[in-house]
Amino acid sequence: MLEEMDPQEVPVSRPEPDNRTRTITLVILTMAAFLNPFTGSSIDLALPLIAEEFSVSAVMLSWVPSAYLLSMLIFMLPAGRLGDCYGRVSVFRAGVVIYTVATGLIVFIPSIFALLLLRFIQGIGSAMVFSTITAIISDLYPAGERGRALGINVTAVYLGLSLGPFLGGVLTQYFGWRSIFAVTLIIAGIVMATFHRIPAHLNEACRGGLDFPGAALTAGILLALFLGFSRITSPGALLFLAAAAVLIPLLVRVERNAPAPLIPLDLLRKNRIFTYSNAAALINYAATFAVALLMSLYLQYIRGLEPAAAGSILFLQPLVQVICSPVAGRMSDRIEPAVLASCGMMVSAVSLLGLAFLTPVTPMAVVMALIMILGCGLAFFSSPNTNAVMSSVERSQYGIASAVLSTCRDMGMAFSMGVVMVTFAIFLGQQQIEPALYPELMAAIRLIFAVFFVLSLAGAALSWRRRELGTAD
Repeated sequence: MLEEMDPQEVPVSRPEPDNRTRTITLVILTMAAFLNPFTGSSIDLALPLIAEEFSVSAVMLSWVPSAYLLSMLIFMLPAGRLGDCYGRVSVFRAGVVIYTVATGLIVFIPSIFALLLLRFIQGIGSAMVFSTITAIISDLYPAGERGRALGINVTAVYLGLSLGPFLGGVLTQYFGWRSIFAVTLIIAGIVMATFHRIPAHLNEACRGGLDFPGAALTAGILLALFLGFSRITSPGALLFLAAAAVLIPLLVRVERNAPAPLIPLDLLRKNRIFTYSNAAALINYAATFAVALLMSLYLQYIRGLEPAAAGSILFLQPLVQVICSPVAGRMSDRIEPAVLASCGMMVSAVSLLGLAFLTPVTPMAVVMALIMILGCGLAFFSSPNTNAVMSSVERSQYGIASAVLSTCRDMGMAFSMGVVMVTFAIFLGQQQIEPALYPELMAAIRLIFAVFFVLSLAGAALSWRRRELGTAD
């Protein structure tokens, strides 16, 4: 799928696309952005049935989303660099194809291990898609219109999150959890059929080559950190964390001497707006990503709801995000993004504090209100923060900037799942979730939400700090 190009090629002229072309391209990218969150939020509702079918523990069950996140973490930066080297549209197309093939195979998997393997492969495809989408949109729209376009794209992510719990619950309850992936195939097929409508000039090769030593070292570090934190209760975790500690200085040395480094150390050091914005994204997703999983378990195990009913309640959070994200995106073109993003994280913190006090008899109206408040907070963080990142770099850096942002987002997600896995291991061990363990499950959920509340406060403070920074030292 990757078209052959000279990695050093620099385009001589650049046509300006008309509004119709921009709109069509944005629709295609938006549909692609919808796929991953739709599948991911849908599968959250199916986890109890997956656990029942394959007879796995809560810790093993948490690997269903975690395997996907680990893959995205490993491949996100290399995929972004590939987009700069060989064309972002080519990498985008290849990613959609890989994701689609893995999705189709999941429908027929015979075991939990096959599911985890294919979720890992899905993550490779998603890394190629999400490392390029933001860069393509930023390249397609000028600064004054970029926030609106990014807001629309983020809306697609939240629309996937909105429809996922509801449709995922209905599909799981009436057609089995594999039907989720069958529906995803239809949407992916539409995206693949419209590849030819994306303008050719967006496939420019901008600069440099792929940094293989940096990619290998980065993958090793991320894998070691992920395995270390996910097994923090076992003695072997220290070996993984020690390996990461040894490899990090080596990576820094390699990247400083690389002609086209995978990790833009100079950009991170000199462009403080870029660095702080990415750090804020990492913390935001660390504090919020696992909320859907935890609430799915709470609603189905603790409150005894069917998947469809639980999905209808979880539908409220991303529904609010869909409504608020375009507004937040447009506002970020006129109001300082740091202000909007910081306020969004504070709103999220209020919701997480309330969720930390959940009980088996908390009024459902209160649960629903807290979920909606979280959706509002996430909407007013994500679009403005993305606009801040992409507006802080030059066009030639869009690919790596998009990949760094996506990597920070996925690192936050992985950390969020790591907190869940460690807490579940402490409270539940390797046992299947049975009624006798519901008190321990409830205690673990409350503790995790308390940790997420503290993280969200720290992220809001870091995000607010950007107001005093310039784009360079």
